[in-house]
Amino acid sequence: MTGLTFFITGANSGFGFAIARAALAAGHRVIGAVRSDEARASLCGRLPDARAVLCDVTEFEAIPAIVEQAEKDHGSVDVLINNAGYGHEGVLEESPLEEMRRQFDVNVFGAVAMARAFLPRFRERRSGFIVNVTSMGGLITMPGIAYYSGSKFALQGISEVMRAEMAPFGVHVTALCPGSFRTDWAGRSMVRTDRAIADYDALFDPIREARRQKDGNQLGDPDKLAQAVLTLVSSDAPPPQLLLGSDALTLVRKRLSAMEAEISEWESLTRSTDG
Repeated sequence: MTGLTFFITGANSGFGFAIARAALAAGHRVIGAVRSDEARASLCGRLPDARAVLCDVTEFEAIPAIVEQAEKDHGSVDVLINNAGYGHEGVLEESPLEEMRRQFDVNVFGAVAMARAFLPRFRERRSGFIVNVTSMGGLITMPGIAYYSGSKFALQGISEVMRAEMAPFGVHVTALCPGSFRTDWAGRSMVRTDRAIADYDALFDPIREARRQKDGNQLGDPDKLAQAVLTLVSSDAPPPQLLLGSDALTLVRKRLSAMEAEISEWESLTRSTDG
């Protein structure tokens, strides 16, 4: 699995930077997509062997031309890491719809626009790998991240459909579902809606404070995630989704068990609607 070309969105920080660094160290080539000249200079300064391109994933119409130019300049891409995204935290009733729209523009529409730019190239070449970074928050929920979980649930479902549609052409698609990792997700990268309704204080304020206290001390190591991604893309039979982190494993298993119990409890009513 040497000599692959990775195209990584959000490559200047968090998972994107960790994956870019690991891929270069393993002998691969990296095209790192960043949103600003400042971010491009930062990425090139820290990873001189990376090839940085300007790409705001919310500028949907510009993406096909950016991808075309990147492949002209640096050769065919083998792996797309759809990593660009951010977290939103806020009680649903308090959070403006504009914040939801922005969350979906980046986390869903941006990821889909990037994938659509590569799908015809991968299909025609009968090879390629798309890793859509979702979250354990795309499989479970908790109070205060409705917009974020909604966006990740959406990308999770889209990834499964994309996987089925691309399988006949030898193209792999996996949704990467990390738990809590030591990135900026819960820190500077997170958008937090101001509190306004006292009724939610007892439910949500302890969650917000606990997340702030935990920031920087999460169990997950981004460098180990990056190594796991390299293992994933080397697989001939990758899974539809890959959980990363013991917290993700525990919480998703708990949700699956609860869902199975819920289905069984209501099975008779479920069956009652058949004609």
